[in-house]
Amino acid sequence: MRDDPSPASRVTALVVSFNSGHCLAALGAGLQGLAQVIVVDNASSDDTLAQAARHLPQARMLAQTRNLGFGAANNLGWHAAETEFVLLINPDCLCSTEAIAQLVRTADAHPDAGVVAPQLLGRRSDLDISYRWRADGWASRGPGAEGPCCVGFVSGAVMLIRRAALQRVGGFDESFFLYYEDEDLCLRLLDQFGPILVDPAAQVQHLSRSSVAGPRRLQAEFIRGFHHIQSKFLFRRKHLSRQTGVAQRWRYALTALAESLLRIILLDVRRAARCIGRLAGAIGYADPGRKQGRKQDLPVSEKND
Repeated sequence: MRDDPSPASRVTALVVSFNSGHCLAALGAGLQGLAQVIVVDNASSDDTLAQAARHLPQARMLAQTRNLGFGAANNLGWHAAETEFVLLINPDCLCSTEAIAQLVRTADAHPDAGVVAPQLLGRRSDLDISYRWRADGWASRGPGAEGPCCVGFVSGAVMLIRRAALQRVGGFDESFFLYYEDEDLCLRLLDQFGPILVDPAAQVQHLSRSSVAGPRRLQAEFIRGFHHIQSKFLFRRKHLSRQTGVAQRWRYALTALAESLLRIILLDVRRAARCIGRLAGAIGYADPGRKQGRKQDLPVSEKND
Protein backbone atom coordinates (compact mmCIF):
# COMPACT_ATOMS: atom_id res chain seq x y z
CA MET A 1 0.00 0.00 0.00
CA ARG A 2 1.44 3.37 -1.00
CA ASP A 3 2.10 5.82 1.82
CA ASP A 4 1.16 9.10 0.16
CA PRO A 5 0.43 12.09 2.43
CA SER A 6 -1.67 13.68 -0.28
CA PRO A 7 -3.59 11.03 -2.23
CA ALA A 8 -5.67 13.70 -3.95
CA SER A 9 -2.52 14.90 -5.70
CA ARG A 10 -2.60 11.70 -7.73
CA VAL A 11 -6.07 12.39 -9.12
CA THR A 12 -7.36 14.45 -12.05
CA ALA A 13 -11.07 15.27 -11.78
CA LEU A 14 -12.74 15.04 -15.17
CA VAL A 15 -16.04 16.89 -15.65
CA VAL A 16 -18.14 16.76 -18.83
CA SER A 17 -20.46 19.77 -18.92
CA PHE A 18 -23.42 20.85 -21.02
CA ASN A 19 -25.32 23.94 -19.90
CA SER A 20 -24.16 23.12 -16.38
CA GLY A 21 -23.13 26.57 -15.14
CA HIS A 22 -25.65 26.48 -12.29
CA CYS A 23 -23.92 23.40 -10.79
CA LEU A 24 -20.35 24.57 -10.75
CA ALA A 25 -20.27 26.58 -7.50
CA ALA A 26 -21.16 23.50 -5.44
CA LEU A 27 -18.97 21.22 -7.54
CA GLY A 28 -16.04 23.61 -7.26
CA ALA A 29 -16.32 23.66 -3.47
CA GLY A 30 -15.99 19.88 -3.42
CA LEU A 31 -13.04 19.82 -5.81
CA GLN A 32 -11.06 22.68 -4.31
CA GLY A 33 -8.60 20.20 -2.78
CA LEU A 34 -7.61 18.92 -6.23
CA ALA A 35 -4.89 20.67 -8.17
CA GLN A 36 -5.73 18.82 -11.37
CA VAL A 37 -9.18 19.34 -12.91
CA ILE A 38 -10.22 19.06 -16.56
CA VAL A 39 -13.58 20.35 -17.79
CA VAL A 40 -14.69 19.21 -21.25
CA ASP A 41 -17.57 21.44 -22.28
CA ASN A 42 -19.86 20.10 -24.99
CA ALA A 43 -20.70 23.44 -26.63
CA SER A 44 -22.82 24.90 -23.82
CA SER A 45 -25.01 27.86 -24.66
CA ASP A 46 -25.22 29.14 -21.06
CA ASP A 47 -22.52 30.60 -18.81
CA THR A 48 -20.79 27.29 -18.08
CA LEU A 49 -17.37 28.51 -19.22
CA ALA A 50 -17.57 31.66 -17.10
CA GLN A 51 -18.79 29.75 -14.05
CA ALA A 52 -16.04 27.16 -14.47
CA ALA A 53 -13.42 29.89 -14.58
CA ARG A 54 -14.88 31.39 -11.40
CA HIS A 55 -15.48 28.25 -9.32
CA LEU A 56 -12.84 25.90 -10.76
CA PRO A 57 -9.93 28.28 -11.31
CA GLN A 58 -7.46 25.38 -11.37
CA ALA A 59 -9.29 23.65 -14.22
CA ARG A 60 -8.00 23.15 -17.71
CA MET A 61 -10.90 23.97 -20.03
CA LEU A 62 -11.40 21.95 -23.19
CA ALA A 63 -14.25 23.86 -24.85
CA GLN A 64 -15.81 22.10 -27.82
CA THR A 65 -17.60 23.67 -30.76
CA ARG A 66 -20.11 20.81 -30.93
CA ASN A 67 -21.54 18.19 -28.63
CA LEU A 68 -19.23 15.16 -28.74
CA GLY A 69 -21.33 12.92 -26.51
CA PHE A 70 -20.56 11.71 -23.00
CA GLY A 71 -18.11 8.96 -23.86
CA ALA A 72 -16.22 10.87 -26.53
CA ALA A 73 -15.88 13.92 -24.26
CA ASN A 74 -14.53 11.77 -21.44
CA ASN A 75 -12.07 10.15 -23.84
CA LEU A 76 -10.80 13.58 -24.81
CA GLY A 77 -10.42 14.45 -21.12
CA TRP A 78 -8.62 11.38 -19.84
CA HIS A 79 -6.18 11.48 -22.74
CA ALA A 80 -5.25 14.97 -21.56
CA ALA A 81 -4.75 13.83 -17.94
CA GLU A 82 -1.32 12.89 -16.60
CA THR A 83 -2.08 11.58 -13.10
CA GLU A 84 -2.33 7.97 -11.96
CA PHE A 85 -6.09 8.23 -11.41
CA VAL A 86 -8.93 9.96 -13.22
CA LEU A 87 -12.07 10.84 -11.28
CA LEU A 88 -15.05 10.97 -13.61
CA ILE A 89 -17.64 13.16 -11.90
CA ASN A 90 -20.92 14.67 -13.04
CA PRO A 91 -21.44 18.43 -12.59
CA ASP A 92 -24.40 17.76 -10.25
CA CYS A 93 -22.36 15.81 -7.69
CA LEU A 94 -21.39 17.10 -4.25
CA CYS A 95 -18.13 15.53 -3.17
CA SER A 96 -15.35 16.18 -0.66
CA THR A 97 -11.58 15.92 -0.56
CA GLU A 98 -11.89 13.20 2.09
CA ALA A 99 -14.21 11.10 -0.10
CA ILE A 100 -11.71 11.32 -2.96
CA ALA A 101 -8.84 10.44 -0.62
CA GLN A 102 -10.80 7.42 0.64
CA LEU A 103 -11.28 6.18 -2.92
CA VAL A 104 -7.53 6.47 -3.53
CA ARG A 105 -6.73 4.60 -0.31
CA THR A 106 -9.05 1.79 -1.35
CA ALA A 107 -7.47 1.68 -4.80
CA ASP A 108 -4.03 1.44 -3.18
CA ALA A 109 -5.23 -1.43 -1.00
CA HIS A 110 -6.48 -3.24 -4.13
CA PRO A 111 -3.89 -2.51 -6.84
CA ASP A 112 -5.53 -4.93 -9.27
CA ALA A 113 -8.79 -2.96 -9.28
CA GLY A 114 -9.44 -0.80 -12.33
CA VAL A 115 -12.26 1.23 -10.78
CA VAL A 116 -13.26 2.28 -7.27
CA ALA A 117 -16.63 4.01 -6.89
CA PRO A 118 -18.23 5.70 -3.90
CA GLN A 119 -21.62 5.10 -2.34
CA LEU A 120 -23.89 7.59 -4.07
CA LEU A 121 -26.52 9.45 -2.06
CA GLY A 122 -29.74 10.84 -3.46
CA ARG A 123 -31.24 14.28 -2.98
CA ARG A 124 -32.48 13.38 0.50
CA SER A 125 -29.16 11.76 1.39
CA ASP A 126 -30.74 8.34 0.95
CA LEU A 127 -28.60 5.47 -0.33
CA ASP A 128 -28.60 5.17 -4.11
CA ILE A 129 -27.84 1.52 -4.88
CA SER A 130 -26.50 2.30 -8.35
CA TYR A 131 -24.14 -0.68 -8.47
CA ARG A 132 -24.80 -4.34 -9.19
CA TRP A 133 -23.36 -7.38 -10.85
CA ARG A 134 -22.69 -7.45 -14.60
CA ALA A 135 -25.65 -7.43 -16.97
CA ASP A 136 -24.54 -10.59 -18.79
CA GLY A 137 -24.54 -12.53 -15.52
CA TRP A 138 -27.06 -13.06 -12.75
CA ALA A 139 -29.37 -10.40 -11.36
CA SER A 140 -28.24 -8.70 -8.17
CA ARG A 141 -30.48 -8.48 -5.13
CA GLY A 142 -30.18 -7.31 -1.55
CA PRO A 143 -29.20 -4.20 0.42
CA GLY A 144 -26.27 -1.89 -0.19
CA ALA A 145 -22.64 -2.70 0.54
CA GLU A 146 -21.42 -2.49 4.13
CA GLY A 147 -17.73 -2.50 3.16
CA PRO A 148 -15.58 -2.55 0.02
CA CYS A 149 -16.89 -5.17 -2.37
CA CYS A 150 -16.54 -6.31 -5.98
CA VAL A 151 -19.36 -5.46 -8.38
CA GLY A 152 -19.95 -5.69 -12.11
CA PHE A 153 -21.29 -2.20 -12.72
CA VAL A 154 -21.04 1.24 -11.15
CA SER A 155 -22.71 4.43 -12.32
CA GLY A 156 -20.65 6.74 -14.50
CA ALA A 157 -21.81 9.66 -12.33
CA VAL A 158 -18.68 9.15 -10.18
CA MET A 159 -15.87 6.70 -10.93
CA LEU A 160 -12.23 6.72 -9.82
CA ILE A 161 -10.44 4.93 -12.66
CA ARG A 162 -6.79 4.05 -13.10
CA ARG A 163 -5.51 5.78 -16.22
CA ALA A 164 -3.65 2.57 -17.03
CA ALA A 165 -6.99 0.74 -17.11
CA LEU A 166 -8.45 3.26 -19.52
CA GLN A 167 -5.37 2.91 -21.70
CA ARG A 168 -5.71 -0.87 -21.64
CA VAL A 169 -9.30 -0.89 -22.93
CA GLY A 170 -9.13 2.25 -25.06
CA GLY A 171 -11.57 4.26 -22.95
CA PHE A 172 -15.24 4.62 -23.79
CA ASP A 173 -16.85 3.10 -26.87
CA GLU A 174 -17.99 6.19 -28.75
CA SER A 175 -20.72 4.24 -30.54
CA PHE A 176 -22.73 4.99 -27.39
CA PHE A 177 -23.50 8.69 -27.58
CA LEU A 178 -25.45 8.79 -24.33
CA TYR A 179 -26.48 6.02 -21.86
CA TYR A 180 -25.03 2.53 -21.43
CA GLU A 181 -21.49 3.70 -22.23
CA ASP A 182 -20.57 3.37 -18.56
CA GLU A 183 -21.94 -0.18 -18.41
CA ASP A 184 -20.09 -1.09 -21.59
CA LEU A 185 -16.88 0.33 -20.10
CA CYS A 186 -17.34 -1.64 -16.88
CA LEU A 187 -17.73 -4.92 -18.75
CA ARG A 188 -14.58 -4.32 -20.79
CA LEU A 189 -12.60 -3.27 -17.72
CA LEU A 190 -13.67 -6.42 -15.90
CA ASP A 191 -12.69 -8.62 -18.81
CA GLN A 192 -9.42 -6.91 -19.72
CA PHE A 193 -8.04 -5.25 -16.57
CA GLY A 194 -9.37 -6.22 -13.15
CA PRO A 195 -12.09 -5.87 -10.50
CA ILE A 196 -14.50 -2.98 -10.00
CA LEU A 197 -15.03 -1.99 -6.38
CA VAL A 198 -17.55 0.03 -4.40
CA ASP A 199 -16.40 1.55 -1.12
CA PRO A 200 -19.33 2.78 1.01
CA ALA A 201 -16.89 4.65 3.28
CA ALA A 202 -16.61 7.21 0.48
CA GLN A 203 -19.93 8.97 -0.06
CA VAL A 204 -20.88 11.46 -2.79
CA GLN A 205 -24.28 13.09 -3.16
CA HIS A 206 -25.67 12.99 -6.69
CA LEU A 207 -28.44 15.48 -7.45
CA SER A 208 -29.65 13.35 -10.33
CA ARG A 209 -31.04 15.11 -13.41
CA SER A 210 -29.81 18.51 -12.24
CA SER A 211 -26.74 18.97 -14.40
CA VAL A 212 -28.50 20.50 -17.42
CA ALA A 213 -30.45 23.74 -17.55
CA GLY A 214 -31.53 26.06 -20.34
CA PRO A 215 -34.65 27.09 -22.24
CA ARG A 216 -34.92 23.97 -24.44
CA ARG A 217 -35.54 21.39 -21.75
CA LEU A 218 -38.33 19.61 -23.64
CA GLN A 219 -36.11 19.18 -26.66
CA ALA A 220 -33.34 17.87 -24.40
CA GLU A 221 -35.75 15.41 -22.77
CA PHE A 222 -36.88 14.19 -26.19
CA ILE A 223 -33.33 13.52 -27.34
CA ARG A 224 -32.42 11.88 -24.05
CA GLY A 225 -35.28 9.44 -24.58
CA PHE A 226 -34.27 8.90 -28.19
CA HIS A 227 -30.70 7.95 -27.34
CA HIS A 228 -31.64 5.95 -24.28
CA ILE A 229 -33.55 3.42 -26.37
CA GLN A 230 -31.00 3.46 -29.19
CA SER A 231 -28.15 2.76 -26.74
CA LYS A 232 -30.21 0.04 -25.04
CA PHE A 233 -30.58 -1.79 -28.33
CA LEU A 234 -26.87 -1.34 -29.12
CA PHE A 235 -25.84 -2.69 -25.70
CA ARG A 236 -28.12 -5.73 -26.05
CA ARG A 237 -26.59 -6.51 -29.42
CA LYS A 238 -22.97 -6.00 -28.33
CA HIS A 239 -22.96 -7.76 -24.96
CA LEU A 240 -26.03 -9.98 -24.76
CA SER A 241 -26.09 -11.20 -28.39
CA ARG A 242 -29.70 -10.10 -28.68
CA GLN A 243 -30.76 -8.60 -31.96
CA THR A 244 -33.71 -6.21 -31.71
CA GLY A 245 -36.06 -7.18 -34.48
CA VAL A 246 -38.85 -5.15 -36.03
CA ALA A 247 -41.53 -6.75 -33.85
CA GLN A 248 -39.58 -5.98 -30.67
CA ARG A 249 -38.95 -2.41 -31.76
CA TRP A 250 -42.66 -1.89 -32.33
CA ARG A 251 -43.47 -3.33 -28.91
CA TYR A 252 -41.10 -0.80 -27.35
CA ALA A 253 -42.63 1.92 -29.53
CA LEU A 254 -46.20 1.10 -28.54
CA THR A 255 -45.27 1.03 -24.86
CA ALA A 256 -43.60 4.44 -25.23
CA LEU A 257 -46.64 5.77 -27.06
CA ALA A 258 -49.01 4.59 -24.32
CA GLU A 259 -46.85 6.15 -21.61
CA SER A 260 -46.56 9.39 -23.62
CA LEU A 261 -50.35 9.71 -23.76
CA LEU A 262 -50.64 9.02 -20.05
CA ARG A 263 -47.99 11.64 -19.22
CA ILE A 264 -49.76 14.20 -21.40
CA ILE A 265 -53.06 13.51 -19.61
CA LEU A 266 -51.24 13.98 -16.28
CA LEU A 267 -49.67 17.22 -17.63
CA ASP A 268 -46.23 15.75 -17.02
CA VAL A 269 -44.77 17.31 -20.14
CA ARG A 270 -41.11 16.61 -19.42
CA ARG A 271 -41.61 12.86 -19.07
CA ALA A 272 -43.98 12.95 -22.03
CA ALA A 273 -41.23 14.50 -24.16
CA ARG A 274 -38.81 11.80 -23.00
CA CYS A 275 -41.30 9.03 -23.85
CA ILE A 276 -41.92 10.52 -27.28
CA GLY A 277 -38.15 10.47 -27.76
CA ARG A 278 -38.11 6.76 -26.90
CA LEU A 279 -40.90 6.22 -29.38
CA ALA A 280 -38.87 7.93 -32.11
CA GLY A 281 -35.72 6.06 -31.09
CA ALA A 282 -37.43 2.68 -31.31
CA ILE A 283 -38.98 3.42 -34.69
CA GLY A 284 -35.78 4.91 -36.09
CA TYR A 285 -33.34 2.26 -34.86
CA ALA A 286 -31.33 0.71 -37.66
CA ASP A 287 -27.58 0.10 -37.87
CA PRO A 288 -26.11 -0.09 -34.30
CA GLY A 289 -23.10 2.01 -35.32
CA ARG A 290 -25.11 4.67 -37.07
CA LYS A 291 -25.26 8.08 -35.43
CA GLN A 292 -28.73 9.59 -35.44
CA GLY A 293 -30.57 12.53 -33.92
CA ARG A 294 -29.74 16.15 -33.17
CA LYS A 295 -26.87 15.40 -30.85
CA GLN A 296 -25.68 18.92 -30.37
CA ASP A 297 -28.52 19.55 -27.92
CA LEU A 298 -28.16 16.43 -25.78
CA PRO A 299 -27.85 16.66 -21.98
CA VAL A 300 -24.79 14.42 -22.08
CA SER A 301 -23.62 14.91 -18.50
CA GLU A 302 -26.56 13.12 -16.82
CA LYS A 303 -26.02 9.44 -16.10
CA ASN A 304 -29.20 8.17 -14.53
CA ASP A 305 -32.20 7.18 -16.55
